[in-house]
Amino acid sequence: MARKTRKSGGRLSAAQVTELFDRLAAANPDPRGELSFINPYTLLVAVVLSAQSTDAAVNKATPALFELADSPAKMLKLGEARLKDHIRTIGLYNTKARNILRLSQILLEQHGGEVPMDRAKLETLPGVGRKTANVVLNVAFRHETMAVDTHIFRVCNRTGLAPGKTPREVEDRLERIVPPSRRLHAHHWLILHGRYVCKARKPECPACLIREVCRYKAKTIQIPQSQPTSPGVSSKGRRLPQDPTS
Repeated sequence: MARKTRKSGGRLSAAQVTELFDRLAAANPDPRGELSFINPYTLLVAVVLSAQSTDAAVNKATPALFELADSPAKMLKLGEARLKDHIRTIGLYNTKARNILRLSQILLEQHGGEVPMDRAKLETLPGVGRKTANVVLNVAFRHETMAVDTHIFRVCNRTGLAPGKTPREVEDRLERIVPPSRRLHAHHWLILHGRYVCKARKPECPACLIREVCRYKAKTIQIPQSQPTSPGVSSKGRRLPQDPTS
């Protein structure tokens, strides 16, 4: 289903795309996602749990879970009831618990207990769609994938970077236009920018590092109380996460 987006003033030129990523890279050279994990399997579980939830909520629930179950075999041994006890603060935990146990069984039976490094194989797992597969491939295996979530979808349409009516349209355009040297970290730069600066309701345009190249017609003009962003720091003074894969 297509999502509603506010129109930008057109697409960015190739030079502007390069400038946009150069600025984000200069401010935060080693971006990372915010989900806590131990290995590719626990990353997969964390991303499945994060669907229609927040990274913060998942991170509160998973440390104790992963201490007991950091592999498919251990998760199956833990069982559904105990798994639910650990994740019941996360939305849709009943369905997610069943999916985690089913995908754990499949990993053991079909992949030797390992997370496959292949998008098509990942997407056959319960609870795993294209976005989840792309996150796992990028973070765990350093594949140059573009996992388009709601933040990236918004940023790409607002700025004119990669306009599209669906996440897949945005992803496909990003695949075509992101400079090769920026492809590994592109999705993390964009998600962090959308989460902390280019917010849904009130984007912090005066503090935005890419405001000069952004094509968004409805830029906010009121200077926020916080100071403009400095390299690696959000406009709220929060230090942006660094990349565990670097």
